[in-house]
Amino acid sequence: MKSLVYIDACMRGKESRTRRIAEPIIDKLSERYEIIKYDLNQLPLTIVQEDLIQKRTHGDYDSMSLSWAETIRDADRIVIAAPFWDMSYPAALKNFLELCSIFDVTFKSNDKTCYGNCRAEKLLYITTRGMDIATGDPLEQATPHLKALSWLWGIGPMDVIATQNMDYVSLDEIEEKVQNAIKEGLKLVKEW
Repeated sequence: MKSLVYIDACMRGKESRTRRIAEPIIDKLSERYEIIKYDLNQLPLTIVQEDLIQKRTHGDYDSMSLSWAETIRDADRIVIAAPFWDMSYPAALKNFLELCSIFDVTFKSNDKTCYGNCRAEKLLYITTRGMDIATGDPLEQATPHLKALSWLWGIGPMDVIATQNMDYVSLDEIEEKVQNAIKEGLKLVKEW
């Protein structure tokens, strides 16, 4: 069975609207993929600082980060669920991605440029935005960063399931937006 890495960067637990959208989509994908889930609320994430960089420069990788990076490298698909957070996504996700961005694991170099080393053919980014800011708006910086990282890691095209203006509408409208995003996601992953 092919594998799928699911990175859950939903910081609000059961109250997360993003997670409510992601879970039925992941359930559907579990029919075709072995799901490997990283719940960032549960991981002991360290900050990438000088001492870590020095260790990595000398080939000294902590086993946990190396394992995460190898799992991402070998996955057939990747799903990231993260809310719109300070115009991008939560810092825990950036931290996790930095820890997994390991030379000779998720990317390589030919002495002229870097190139990807991951085999995932697709990435799905699921998000909810409280403000009325659409994917592609210059104020929305999560999608451009994830696309750039996908390029660095050699991951295929990125799909986005996003809702917006979730904080300034009624509860009924929020529910309608969540259900519409689930339907859109389930339709997308039929062939994904």
